[in-house]
Amino acid sequence: MAFLSSRMLTSADCPAEDQDDTLHEECAVFGAWDIADAAAIAALGLHALQHRGQEASGIVTHDESGFHSHRGLGLVGDVFGDQRVIAGLPGRNAVGHNRYSTTGDTLLRNVQPLFAEFEFGGLAVAHNGNLTNANVLRRALIRRGCLFQSTTDSEVFIHLIAISLYATVEDRLIDALKQVQGAYSLVVLSEHALMGVRDPMGVRPLVLGRIPGAPDDASGWILSSESCGLDICGAEFVRDVEPGELVIIDKNGVRSIRPFASTRPHFCVFEYIYFARPDSVLDGRSVYDARKRIGEQLAQESEVEADVVVPVPDSGVPSAMGYSQASGIPFELGIIRNHYVGRTFIEPTDQIRNLGVRMKHSANRPTLDGKRVILVDDSIVRGTTSRKIVDMVRAAGAREVHMRISSPPTRNPCFYGIDTPERSKLLAAQHDIPKMAELIGVDSLAFISLDGLYRALGHDHRDPESRPYCDACFTGDYPIPLIDQEAGAA
Repeated sequence: MAFLSSRMLTSADCPAEDQDDTLHEECAVFGAWDIADAAAIAALGLHALQHRGQEASGIVTHDESGFHSHRGLGLVGDVFGDQRVIAGLPGRNAVGHNRYSTTGDTLLRNVQPLFAEFEFGGLAVAHNGNLTNANVLRRALIRRGCLFQSTTDSEVFIHLIAISLYATVEDRLIDALKQVQGAYSLVVLSEHALMGVRDPMGVRPLVLGRIPGAPDDASGWILSSESCGLDICGAEFVRDVEPGELVIIDKNGVRSIRPFASTRPHFCVFEYIYFARPDSVLDGRSVYDARKRIGEQLAQESEVEADVVVPVPDSGVPSAMGYSQASGIPFELGIIRNHYVGRTFIEPTDQIRNLGVRMKHSANRPTLDGKRVILVDDSIVRGTTSRKIVDMVRAAGAREVHMRISSPPTRNPCFYGIDTPERSKLLAAQHDIPKMAELIGVDSLAFISLDGLYRALGHDHRDPESRPYCDACFTGDYPIPLIDQEAGAA
């Protein structure tokens, strides 16, 4: 889910160069069908998926009296921490959403799930991803008289469903899906069904789970962006929703429709590198194990003499463990992360901004002093945070600092649901690796190779004709047409 204007997030609380020095996933989706206390289950699932979006959260439920909705700004605990809120969301069916915005302030009208009343009844839609023809479709829909209430691309689904001439909800949804281009995982709740669908290339994840002991085949089903959303509510993983598959859960159980022509999947490879929670399993692969293997491969490709391997927490931890095991260099927690940092409560003067990295990370001096340190991180975006961390490690007495990155250089923005700066702001798009090392202030800098990344994920190398992942942020090889970008350039 993304906005239809600029893709940059800005805030008076923090300079843009620091906020955008991390890649951000843009949303999580969750659905529950025929489960007691569905709203509470959805809140638990969204809590487990908090890493995919931290700015807003919402839940829509349905029971015999109709649909019930609560949406709010902030973390899941902020929005649904009051038991009275959950009590005000009755029903055994629910759909939920966590949101990360990509421009300006988060507004309540943009918080999902989006809900609308149609001639066939109510419908709630939660979307993770980004449509690449949303602007083109939006202009066409406005010319037809559609009135948009938000600035998100997700609302396009609502209007396409509304104007469809098909009779059933599922046929109207399929009609809408066939008109959009881009990356999406949707969870949709109607009066009679819970539906989940992934785009034909399966760029964004979605999994199906079941509550153990559900009384019949039509009860106790869950849809979640990741398997960790199942684990927290005691559900069993059943399978991934496959690329291009529409799963429909209703009183008769689960059925599958494949409305799209078969095409080669392009799952987002950055889910394995950074975005997914380490304890999730995606496409049959443990994220934690994948990250350790990436670290092992990185050590094989970029050996350097050192005394300790130190992760940049938290995303660098599994890869640093793999690097340590493959190299034989001891693993140490040389940087400690403060997990309780939110928006700064201090007036953001230049001096305070320069100290901002210390609010999130602190050097563990005894493990760094006098040591040759290998810092392992998942990516370099602008490089500003990397520079501050390197300076902090040197100030703690490190004799040498070598940085190793568990992804290839990020040289291109993502248009499929990941918030990235424009290409001119990406450090690797503007400089070669020696220059990047100089700017960051390290003694050496190395990234895992593209072929090495594929080897770590179980492939011999990257074959451009058969690659199973979207790696456009590294290669510029975008598998889904960028219609809005092309229209804007024309």
